[in-house]
Amino acid sequence: MEQQKFEQRCAITFCVKLDEYATVTYEKLKWAYGEHSLSGAQVFSWHKYFLEGREKVEEEPRAGRLSTLKTDDNVERVRSIVRLDRRLTLRMISSELNLNRFTVHQIITRDLDMRKVCAKMVPKNLTTEQEANRRVVCFDLLDRL
Repeated sequence: MEQQKFEQRCAITFCVKLDEYATVTYEKLKWAYGEHSLSGAQVFSWHKYFLEGREKVEEEPRAGRLSTLKTDDNVERVRSIVRLDRRLTLRMISSELNLNRFTVHQIITRDLDMRKVCAKMVPKNLTTEQEANRRVVCFDLLDRL
């Protein structure tokens, strides 16, 4: 797929050197590559770049969101803050730890295996002690009835 994009950008440079309009170039790419052709916006952008004198066909490296936000250190930081106060919202946790809200949500749901119940973060699975306590309470309620 990347090879086709590279080929199409080369074709765009060729069309620019032939002084063809961007719409003509786009139509030719659609005819040649069918559904795998670049979108109109991409063709027009690349056409403009080459008209302005750009000669490189390769894409420039882009800065993006860091993929290293979900580290073991951040998981521990989220775990400790949730243990201190289970009523914190994702927004509060993310602002306090200076993390993305989506990252905090992923850490809580996937790594810590927790979910929100009645405005409180709780583990999805009960411990054996919690299960035993629940049984005792249930039997007590049954006896009262």
